[in-house]
Amino acid sequence: MTDLAGIVVALQANYLEVELDHPPKGIPERLLCTRRMRLSHRGAAVHVGDRVQVQAIDPVQARAVVAAVERRSSWLTRPPVANVSLVAVALAVDQPAFDADQASRFLLTAERTGLPVQVLLTKCDLLDDDRLALLRDRLRGWGYEPLLLSSETGLGMESLRRRLQDSALSVLCGPSGVGKSSLLNTLLPTLSLRVGALSGRLQRGRHTTRHVELFPLTQGSRVADTPGFNRPDLPEDPRELVMLFPELRDQLDPWPCRFRDCLHRGEPGCGVHRDWERYSLYTAGLMECSSVSRPSRAG
Repeated sequence: MTDLAGIVVALQANYLEVELDHPPKGIPERLLCTRRMRLSHRGAAVHVGDRVQVQAIDPVQARAVVAAVERRSSWLTRPPVANVSLVAVALAVDQPAFDADQASRFLLTAERTGLPVQVLLTKCDLLDDDRLALLRDRLRGWGYEPLLLSSETGLGMESLRRRLQDSALSVLCGPSGVGKSSLLNTLLPTLSLRVGALSGRLQRGRHTTRHVELFPLTQGSRVADTPGFNRPDLPEDPRELVMLFPELRDQLDPWPCRFRDCLHRGEPGCGVHRDWERYSLYTAGLMECSSVSRPSRAG
């Protein structure tokens, strides 16, 4: 039998779950696979989202071997997912309370991928319309058009479904406890993913999702559920941080700063103003970056 193509949809210890594109008659659509030794010897890691070729298929046991990994179109390191086309960042409006610093860190991490970023505001049933409008306008000031969602009332769920279906592979990420699994349960009721309550006096979410897994939305679209975490790292190079804030990119687009290596911290002659909400977060991020080793501008 010739090799068959598929996508890795989950990892189980040392095994890969591969969903075949077009399984021949008598071959299961999903196979539990090991890796060819030559892949391990070359150090070729295989991750969820990877396009692979499988061989040595056992249709009775639904087992096979991954023989090759196709070239990736994109790669996320945290969470580790290949060939992503949309990063959806879920942020709760309450329980846990919206945290601008934490939200920004997730958005900066998403921006580093170079992929389209969609902000999801979850648990919107917990705030009144006026407070929701203020938070939505706040995110717009950051450069994002958020979707207002509630898995309890169904608010915005059809808009979310359409947004995710427009992308071949979306990654749903965000802090623990913001309701990512609840959103997926609403979109795909047959999943019955485990949902955890907030824990402790700090109202942080419990990690109910333990690994990355892909779920099909339509024939041509999948969404990845990912484990939550609460404090993504910033990039080490402060010059990279500059282009991760949409509101700063917008300032630099029509009128680039005349100083080539400027970090836009209020230097005399800098072309960027400081009148934007996240300016203090930006400057604090510059200080946190570990590799600040040269002046902020070169004349």
